[in-house]
Amino acid sequence: MKQTFSRFGTVRARRLTARAGLLLSLTVLSACDLAPRYDPPHYVVPASWHGQGPFKDAVPSTVSLKPDWWTLFDDATLNGLEQEALANNADLQAAAERFSQSRAIVMEARSDLLPHLGMAFGASDNKSSADRLFRYKGPITATDEFYSGLASWEPDIWSAIRNRVRVQKYYAQEQAADYAAARLSLQAELATDYFALRGLDAQHAIYTQSIAYYQQALHVTQTRLDNQDATGIDVARAQNQLYMTQARLLDVQAQREVLEHGIAVLVNEQPSTFHIAPVDELTNVEPQVPTGLPSDLLERRPDIAASERRMAQANRAIGIARAAFYPHVFFSANGGFDSNGFNLANLANSMWSYGASVSMPLFEGGLRRAQLQHSWSVYRETLDHYRMTVLSAFGDVENGLSLTNRLRAETERLEKGVETAQKAQTLTMTLYKGGADSYLDALIAQVNTLDARIDRVQVQARALQSTVGLIRALGGGWRQSDLPTPEATMTFGVMQYSGLQTPADTMKQLSKN
Repeated sequence: MKQTFSRFGTVRARRLTARAGLLLSLTVLSACDLAPRYDPPHYVVPASWHGQGPFKDAVPSTVSLKPDWWTLFDDATLNGLEQEALANNADLQAAAERFSQSRAIVMEARSDLLPHLGMAFGASDNKSSADRLFRYKGPITATDEFYSGLASWEPDIWSAIRNRVRVQKYYAQEQAADYAAARLSLQAELATDYFALRGLDAQHAIYTQSIAYYQQALHVTQTRLDNQDATGIDVARAQNQLYMTQARLLDVQAQREVLEHGIAVLVNEQPSTFHIAPVDELTNVEPQVPTGLPSDLLERRPDIAASERRMAQANRAIGIARAAFYPHVFFSANGGFDSNGFNLANLANSMWSYGASVSMPLFEGGLRRAQLQHSWSVYRETLDHYRMTVLSAFGDVENGLSLTNRLRAETERLEKGVETAQKAQTLTMTLYKGGADSYLDALIAQVNTLDARIDRVQVQARALQSTVGLIRALGGGWRQSDLPTPEATMTFGVMQYSGLQTPADTMKQLSKN
């Protein structure tokens, strides 16, 4: 008897040793990551950028933009509109929801790393016909009740599940970067439209002043005609100048209304009731934008960060495709009670089963190889897109620098042009009133003055808009370190069952962007 027990203990010990060895082997194999080493390209940019608008090395304290960069323009109305847009714009809120959805997908993918547990229970009471054909001579009624627990687990031997989780984490980071890009786009679009509207306000004031001046000139011309000191052609020319300017004023009013409606949509207001009080002059001062070092641009642009995260996802997808070539292991267990009556609490009614399955592809007509080649091609495509995104970013900065520099110089020239045109207008009108000059010279001076003033205001507005474009090209104060970490993309704990409708920290994560 002792000998039998000893042999039984030896057999059981061997089984336990074998199971422990299997688990140890699975643990060791689970460290196998078949994804290639991820090494994103590093673009080396010289500290002195040789382009049309060279970067300048700045003092570290001045090289960074603030997230609320629009305050550099010192405009209280613009500040209020920007805050309203950030709080209420529906497109921006939709981008935040896409980030929240991506975080939920992370948790969904992560669930495959853990055992899945469940339970099942049911009961049935069946009666068969006593007269049915080939009826077995037994009871025609049958009752069945069962309660059981279920468990299943797939060991992540080749890191396929972990790579899927990493892919979703990187995707959540990409969505966070896309949110930052959408927010920057909204801010820049609103500021651009606002300065265009203020430019139209200034044009409206200029046209109004010119119309009043032309009405006086028409009155002078009509008086001279009555006194036979002028001809009818002078009156016709004065009238034409007045009517054409009035028509241009109506066009400016129409453009302003359209822009105002567009701004209303951006801040989530009804266009019919939304209104921005007009101003007479474009007094916004163009700020000096800190550009910093060109190499910092790769850390500032949210679109570059999103492109890099897509490349990281494609890298992990290669590991998933490689894992499909190797054996697939799956464990399952089921146990409980099953009886034809209500007496389930009986050991004799217990039932259980457990098992493991291993599957491995042998021949699938090149399916796995095609999937692997596809994943490599997708990775190379994301690499190409990343390179183009970086080059486009540097091109955007160069364009912004060129525009701001040239428009600033153009504004200075137009200021002098307006001064000389107004001086010529005053002199020619004085000579005309005294009869020493023709009205044609006075009319030409009036046209030149109006065109010069309108050109100056338009260029001023374009200069402000180009500054906004440069700030947008520089990332608007965003940095790649503002992205949530991969671990921060997970929204809840494994055993958490409350507060799942809206992750409490979603906006906190995005507010850093």
